Amino acid sequence: MSDTIVSPAQSAEPGEAKAPDSARRALPLSVKPADKANSRKIFIKTYGCQMNVYDSLRMADVMAPEGYSEVGTPEEADMVILNTCHIREKAAEKVYSELGRLRVLKDEKKTRGEDMMIGVAGCVAQAEGAEMRRREPTVDFVVGPQNYHRMPAMIDKMRETGQRIVDTEFPIEDKFETLPAPQKRLTLARGPAAFLTVQEGCDKFCTFCVVPYTRGGEYSRPVARILDEARALVDAGVREVTLLGQNVNAYHGEAAGGGSATLGALVAELAQINGLDRIRYITSHPRDMDDELIEAHAHIAKLMPYLHLPVQSGSDRILEAMNRQHTAERYHEIIARIRKARPDFAMSSDFIVGFPGESDADFEDTLALIETVGFAQAYSFKYSPRPGTPAATHDEQVHEAVKAERLQRLQTLVSGQQLAFNQSCTGRVLPVLFDRRGRDRHQLVGRSPYLQSVHINEAPDSLFGTIANVHIEGGFQNSLKGRLVADEIATA
Repeated sequence: MSDTIVSPAQSAEPGEAKAPDSARRALPLSVKPADKANSRKIFIKTYGCQMNVYDSLRMADVMAPEGYSEVGTPEEADMVILNTCHIREKAAEKVYSELGRLRVLKDEKKTRGEDMMIGVAGCVAQAEGAEMRRREPTVDFVVGPQNYHRMPAMIDKMRETGQRIVDTEFPIEDKFETLPAPQKRLTLARGPAAFLTVQEGCDKFCTFCVVPYTRGGEYSRPVARILDEARALVDAGVREVTLLGQNVNAYHGEAAGGGSATLGALVAELAQINGLDRIRYITSHPRDMDDELIEAHAHIAKLMPYLHLPVQSGSDRILEAMNRQHTAERYHEIIARIRKARPDFAMSSDFIVGFPGESDADFEDTLALIETVGFAQAYSFKYSPRPGTPAATHDEQVHEAVKAERLQRLQTLVSGQQLAFNQSCTGRVLPVLFDRRGRDRHQLVGRSPYLQSVHINEAPDSLFGTIANVHIEGGFQNSLKGRLVADEIATA
């Protein structure tokens, strides 16, 4: 195939405010007969964050009217899409390694007279689209995270012209306006908990992060559109939604009566939907944690008592170098206010160790913050330079051995806190939403209000998709075990 690059007539630069909804127009999608049989198979491999999970599900929704049904392996598929993430170390190398394996599979299929199309989506695609086209001729199309709603038209064009396509420009139209409503049969197959993107992009420009360059500036979906999608999910059997955004608590979508709504106001609207029993949100920024959202946790029972609030470092000097726009003291103040609003609140966070210039004293400040706050869970990583970010060019890069030693110390501390929190749940009765099977066919697994995995044995199939009280009998590093009860009152 030869190459072509798709560029909309107008686009927004990363970080630039996008046009209002009234100024956006949808590019036409290809139209297929309504009765077209699902004769094609699609496999989507997802890397990275929850928003990528949501995007992968929506890609499958977009391709379903084109005759594509989801399968569990690339060997079964006529189309394979890698939905990539650029946050983690060596993200691009992992994608190219996977593409090498897919190239072999594609060649094997070709010898049998079978066609397989390969696409790359997500943030690595956005950042390295042109390079990917050059390095990996087996890739048929590359599409950025803002453009996957145009995949049917792209694929039609490829079939007509024989050209490979790269579509990574920031479009003028709102992709959410063109995405199909969640399909009941697909939603039911995915389980009773669902992701729902309400905000995308980032205007914070942390010096270590590529998100503003790969996802663009902050954009919030209108309240009415979010409520419509939430109702469709509930109609399809969903009991819990997790609201997604790069900075979800910076949400400022158009309200039904005009003006803009905060995340707290959006949660209050969602809580009125009958059949929607649980609401979560991720990921938040300390700078945008406002009084209305904290009060929502105190008064809205459907809003779960669990918050992921990345702090990254406990050192004010490093936080300033990261351009985090908050201090360690400010973070402590937020935690204190949240726990005053709801004393049983559980916290998780993100930490980066070995940021350029981080001294032993800076790292000790991070450990002190962890000791003081106490986390039910945390994600921690060694700093790795992201091309194009300011921190990547910093002179004071920390030696890898030092980063590794610090990471081990930090993870030992947070792992101990996580185990202690899980063990503290022993003896309590918690409401659990059962959303998946365990390794044993007689075992069901669900989520507690604190997002812990909870296992019960000898579980009837009728429990799947329901919320039931479970007496917790044991807490482990990454899960709880318990027994079903019908006559005890849950404590959260």
